[in-house]
Amino acid sequence: MPRITHFDIPADDPLRAQKFYKEVFNWKFEKWNGPMEYWMAYTGDEKQPGINGGLAKRLPGQSGMTNTIEVPSIDEYSKLIQSKGGHILVPKMSIPGVGYFAQCIDTEGNTFGIIQMEQNAK
Repeated sequence: MPRITHFDIPADDPLRAQKFYKEVFNWKFEKWNGPMEYWMAYTGDEKQPGINGGLAKRLPGQSGMTNTIEVPSIDEYSKLIQSKGGHILVPKMSIPGVGYFAQCIDTEGNTFGIIQMEQNAK
């Protein structure tokens, strides 16, 4: 069963947002060594229930946190989402060394991501 495995926080000022989450929740941030300016957010002890996420500069029109659900196949789930009344906002894209990602919208207007982990993604 696919589960939420990651969240993204859009920020107008990423450093200000990191400061907020550090001071309020004691989260830790680490700059990601990838193709975009992105910080990994570590939210607690791996032995406790919960997930980690990330933080990046807000994209135009982006609002609110986005949960990402890990799926075995981006292609299959993109088709399934659309067949059940959802939409694909950002089609399948590669995140080198991580996998494939797509951003979607459900029948209620909520945005979410799907990710297929694939270390050999280019």
